[in-house]
Amino acid sequence: MSFFAILFALLIEQVRPLGAHNPIHSGLRVWARWVSRNFDAGKPQHGWIAWLLAVIAPALAALAVHWLLATFIGWPAAMVWSVLVLYVTLGFRQFSHHFTEIRDALEAGDEARARELLALWQRVDASELPRSEIVRHVIEYSVLAAHRHVFGVLAWFSILAAFGLGPAGAVLYRMAEFVARYWRYRNRTQAQPASEALQSAAARAWTVVDWLPARLTAIAFAVVGSFEEAIDCWRNYAQRFPNDNDGVILAATSGAVNVRLGGEALQPVFAPSAPGTSFQASGLTADPPIGTESTPGREAEVAHLRTIVGLVWRSVVLWMVLLALLTLARLLG
Repeated sequence: MSFFAILFALLIEQVRPLGAHNPIHSGLRVWARWVSRNFDAGKPQHGWIAWLLAVIAPALAALAVHWLLATFIGWPAAMVWSVLVLYVTLGFRQFSHHFTEIRDALEAGDEARARELLALWQRVDASELPRSEIVRHVIEYSVLAAHRHVFGVLAWFSILAAFGLGPAGAVLYRMAEFVARYWRYRNRTQAQPASEALQSAAARAWTVVDWLPARLTAIAFAVVGSFEEAIDCWRNYAQRFPNDNDGVILAATSGAVNVRLGGEALQPVFAPSAPGTSFQASGLTADPPIGTESTPGREAEVAHLRTIVGLVWRSVVLWMVLLALLTLARLLG
């Protein structure tokens, strides 16, 4: 059932992507704000209570609906519910338009437009970036966005669904990523800022939640790319990135397509008047700098952007083939 739920969700999302300013994402933003306002008292235990309520409660709600539908109506209704949840939490179209617009601008030779689009996407100062650095940063941000919007969701959904927990894994992963980012953003707005304890709890929990998916994504990139180089780069250069999980993904990407990543990081700039969304990884503010030391490989070129697209889609196909084989084995067994 997991294979078909993911397949239908991806197909629907390609045909009719969820809009940026939709009531579901707006409601989740209100939920996270309500939790922090009512349960964040500034102490470590309060931070963990708020995180559990903000993340685990929606996951349990998704699981409860799944079980009720499966019990009283049947598995087709439960699968429809899984498709709906995946449609909200999974998908390329929540970030791919940024990538496409920047790539088109670079291919047209309009580097000024590409810098402007990159700055708007990640809330960073890209005004002085040369062409190769624009490409490098686009690759890094796009690969991480693909992981958080697609592969991470696939991993947690597939694992928990195998234990009969329905779409709870997809909700758990996306909410963990969202609150870690959103509460950091709220702290910068100076309007009901999140405490350091709450931000720390959310960041630590997100690191744990993303540990396994990050390594599964890196393995997938290695399998569909240059395997030996990806594994070697993972082993020797992942630790050069400030975030361990992101470092694993970016190092594996670097080796898989032979492109130099890392180096001088862009500095985030906060723009409180900029339009934002909730679940989307590009919607609030930039993540901390990706890295300050580069991996080996060729200098990033515009042609690498199409290579990255191929790498990501081959990884999706790999995931779907594995899930199809598991589904077939379960049906035959």
